[in-house]
Amino acid sequence: MKRLKARGSIIALVFSMAFLVIASQAISLQIFKKGWLTRKAEARFGRSSTIMGKRGTISDRNGNPLAVSIAAKAIGVYPKKAATIEDVPAAAKEIAAALKMDRRTVERALRHPKYNWIKRPVPPEMGAAVAALKVPGVEVHAFHKRVYPSMELAGQLIGASKIDDIGGRNGLEYRYNDILSPTTTNRTVKWDGSGNPVDIESAPLEEISGNNLILTIDSNIQDITETALKKAAVKHKASSGMAVVMRPKTGEILAMANYPGFNPNNFGAFSGETRSNRTVLSNFEPGSTMKVFLVAAALDSGKVERSSIFYCENGAYNIGGYTFHDTHEYEWLTLEQVIKFSSNIAMVKISEIIGKKALYEALWSFGFGQRTGINLNGESKGILSGYSNWNKVETGAVAFGQGVSVTALQLATAYSALANDGMLVKPWIVKEVTDPYGATQKDFQSPEKKRVVTPETARFVKKIMASVTTEGGTGTQAALRGYTVCGKTGTAQKIGPDKRYFKDRYVASFAGFVPMNNPELTIVVILDDPRSGGYYGSVVAGPAFREIAYKTLDYLHVAPETESIPEKLLLALKSEEKK
Repeated sequence: MKRLKARGSIIALVFSMAFLVIASQAISLQIFKKGWLTRKAEARFGRSSTIMGKRGTISDRNGNPLAVSIAAKAIGVYPKKAATIEDVPAAAKEIAAALKMDRRTVERALRHPKYNWIKRPVPPEMGAAVAALKVPGVEVHAFHKRVYPSMELAGQLIGASKIDDIGGRNGLEYRYNDILSPTTTNRTVKWDGSGNPVDIESAPLEEISGNNLILTIDSNIQDITETALKKAAVKHKASSGMAVVMRPKTGEILAMANYPGFNPNNFGAFSGETRSNRTVLSNFEPGSTMKVFLVAAALDSGKVERSSIFYCENGAYNIGGYTFHDTHEYEWLTLEQVIKFSSNIAMVKISEIIGKKALYEALWSFGFGQRTGINLNGESKGILSGYSNWNKVETGAVAFGQGVSVTALQLATAYSALANDGMLVKPWIVKEVTDPYGATQKDFQSPEKKRVVTPETARFVKKIMASVTTEGGTGTQAALRGYTVCGKTGTAQKIGPDKRYFKDRYVASFAGFVPMNNPELTIVVILDDPRSGGYYGSVVAGPAFREIAYKTLDYLHVAPETESIPEKLLLALKSEEKK
């Protein structure tokens, strides 16, 4: 009996000691070696990878998306695991079928010694098809694809991003890349013994996504503008065209159009010139659209009166061995008639009255020869050379828009100053920056203003400009029923590489604002090198101006003015609309 008790005690002691050993080992593993074990497990069953947030959206002023990033997949190859594939050609064939790719391209990727991409981005369903094949080393990653849902709408303005959704190629995508670009973070993917993912640790997508841009652009007005511009360019076989719609009181750009168009979804299919936003980059000689600024400067100087009249030499005026011409033979013209009939000779005589320094300073004050400061990349300054070297002929040419180059945006900004009673407003196109949750990060306020002519001068010039679209004026095809249009036609000879003017190549334009008494829109339309149906700005650009103005005023619910236009002109407009 004693022997049995002793044996039981020994067994109990042995079990107790064994339990203590197990317990102490468990405590050691669970407490003292927890970190070491975790690292060992992660090294064997977990692998860290980098994930990226979504690129910020670009929207118009009403929230309509112009550039978005959508969920997609990227197919990559991890070479160490891919080396275990038993039949590489067979695996490549299956993957190629799922991705609709060439088998040999896939096979090269599977055999590559370094980590590489088979294809990115691909639709989620393609990613799922590849994942279902369970080919060793072939990984399906979350990815984002940049999409431009409106296709060519404002394509040059918006630009395009690179495939990685981080870098911008051109346009706003490039200019605001730092704001739009997402950030990255590491995530740990844990795998079970069979190699299947069982847990993924990552930050919320919003925390690593880029900020958003909200523009002053209105998609509807942009569409109206692009449609009218394209119609005019095609009808007159112009090589290219530009148009800008601006709100003169605030400087907001409502539309910025280029022809030919550019679809950012297919970046490589377009030339660099087509992809560029020519409304801010391209210089052209504006021709007679510049005359209104000289008239304003002359009135402000006090050297020309509202009642002044000018002898126009019956259509030919010789200075220093060069003869300036008008399209018609005029004798005496009032200041209003000078603009209405677009007399070059009268402009030359006005420049002689005020002098070349005053002419230069007037153009400079309206913003020519300098950047407007719009929040876009690559804006051109245009060309306005120093006046000290101008001779009489050069001074006379500058007076009616030759020998000086401008951008479409500069011209729209300057016309807006006249619409705004002589106050020049800096144009802007990015309205707001918001974070991924929609909260405002930066709100762009209406930019600075400066006075360039007195309110009295600006208002008188408006009345003169209104005569351009009345019967007998050069811009009747830009007239609108129910609204008074203040504008000016322009037809400038193009200058060639040899610095000589072509005899048969022109830039046709119409610039103006509407309605006269309370301008809501400034519109500039330029057609380069029209080759069919005329080349004058009145014929080529005037109807496009009218279409943009009429449809936009209707869209914005701007009530018609009480003034009416002559019945004879109304019939002519109706006839033109039927065409």
